[in-house]
Amino acid sequence: MKKILLFVLLLPVYSTLGQDGEDELINPKDLIPDIVIDLKYSTSDHMFLNLPEGDILLPKFYTANECLLLSKAVKMLKIAQDSLRNIREFNGKQYPNGIGVKIWDGYRPRSVQYLFWEIYPNSTYIANPETGSKHNRGGAIDLTLIDLATGLELQMPTLFDDFSTKASHSYTGYLPSEVLYNRALLKSIMSEVAGLLIYDAEWWHYEIPGASNYPLLDFQMK
Repeated sequence: MKKILLFVLLLPVYSTLGQDGEDELINPKDLIPDIVIDLKYSTSDHMFLNLPEGDILLPKFYTANECLLLSKAVKMLKIAQDSLRNIREFNGKQYPNGIGVKIWDGYRPRSVQYLFWEIYPNSTYIANPETGSKHNRGGAIDLTLIDLATGLELQMPTLFDDFSTKASHSYTGYLPSEVLYNRALLKSIMSEVAGLLIYDAEWWHYEIPGASNYPLLDFQMK
């Protein structure tokens, strides 16, 4: 574990200027100025929860809080954000400025994927870096909902990176009604309105159709 915690990523930044159309990696804020970016892996404020050996406090894996996603993913997110922004009342609560999206993770360098796999080689929650994650292609987004007036997150079943059955869309154990409504709203807007696909084991994970067809990438943001 020490070699993981002391590992420092000093990876070069590669330009995406040669890409075009839906293959291009862009910052979501270019199309959605009011979207909130809070990349958990650019801070030490994150954990892999409920691991067999207990919680593991992880180091910073990213060098900047700058998100990149495939242009196709950002366009789909814009549809979701535009719909959410128009919600002024939901489940008995008022949202004077509407509801919005907060991104926890987007494009992820493949080298970081190798570190994740070394910490917790469980393919349910961590994609094997040999084949790569859809995050390594810029086609997957980890996110939640916020109140745009206050910036506060809507209550969801778990924290981010809770690797337990409670994080699943299919979890049928007890959850407060507010949590069930919020989870259902997120899923409905992201999948039925925006056309993104869910990953059943993680309520926060959404991806574009055909995300696995895009190339694996490995550069770090500065």
